[in-house]
Amino acid sequence: MEADLVTRAGIPFRAIPAAGVHGVGLRALPRNIGELARGVLASRRALADFRPDVLFFTGGYVAVPMALAARAKVRASKRPGVLVYVPDIEPGLALKALAHFADQIAVTVEEAGRYLPPRVPHTVTGYPVRQDVLRWDRDAARQALSLGADLPVLLVFGGSKGARSINRALLGSLERLLSTMQVLHLSGQLDWPEVEVRQARLSDELPGDISARYHAYPYLHERMGAALAAADLVVSRAGASVLGEYPHFGLPAILAPYPHAWRYQQVNAAYLAERHAALILPDERLTSDLAPTVSDLMGDPQRREAMRRAMRSLARTQAAEAIARLLEDLVPATRLGRN
Repeated sequence: MEADLVTRAGIPFRAIPAAGVHGVGLRALPRNIGELARGVLASRRALADFRPDVLFFTGGYVAVPMALAARAKVRASKRPGVLVYVPDIEPGLALKALAHFADQIAVTVEEAGRYLPPRVPHTVTGYPVRQDVLRWDRDAARQALSLGADLPVLLVFGGSKGARSINRALLGSLERLLSTMQVLHLSGQLDWPEVEVRQARLSDELPGDISARYHAYPYLHERMGAALAAADLVVSRAGASVLGEYPHFGLPAILAPYPHAWRYQQVNAAYLAERHAALILPDERLTSDLAPTVSDLMGDPQRREAMRRAMRSLARTQAAEAIARLLEDLVPATRLGRN
């Protein structure tokens, strides 16, 4: 996914071999260690070719080989500066390891500091949101997505790959939800064939004006900001982007943290829920509770408005600029053309 996104942005992409070593079985461990070693060698070649002044890490085991290769440069004058950005509140194992290599750490919220090494300074920058996401307003967004102005909009979003339990809970609840709202469903690529079949059957099951309230897409790239701007309520996982994108749009959320990974999504969701900006709906309750939870909240405009204000109060609109300043501060003044 990253290769596609970087290429779409017109930025040169160079892959580095990598594999995780935490939580893998004994059979896979030797192979993964070998892949990590190959990644370090590839990273050393990339460092020699590119000769960076600063390295910017945002996590994942794919970053570890480059960090190890940079650390191996013995002369401090040849070692690039290192900035680590922690998008989630609690970093994963790889980011916790990378933090020890850092000269500076950027975090989305202050609460992330408790998980980081105290000797490395950290700065609260917020979560950077793409400019193409920020440009949308509500009216233009609804028009672009063929959404009416007379009914509230529920956005259901499972990420670029999708979230099967969310998708299936929604598909089983469409008849009830579409009676009072429009549904904008971004299913992800994996479940798109199933969603297409369900969408085609809706016109046989429901009156045409009701079935037309369901708007399904595998994903929205350039128009993702429109989906966020058009919505009155969102149902999604609780990856790091919920800490930046939802606050920017003041978008109340029902969060179903992914249950089969490290607890970082639980921590993100709890942060928003404790501030009355979101509700948490456990994954195992999606099938039974999604429709009534959404219906109750959509039927209570005052509560949604309170959640909207709480969410909006968490926004940090200059996050990208703050991270850019930290990167510049790690580059020698002579290389930036400073006096």
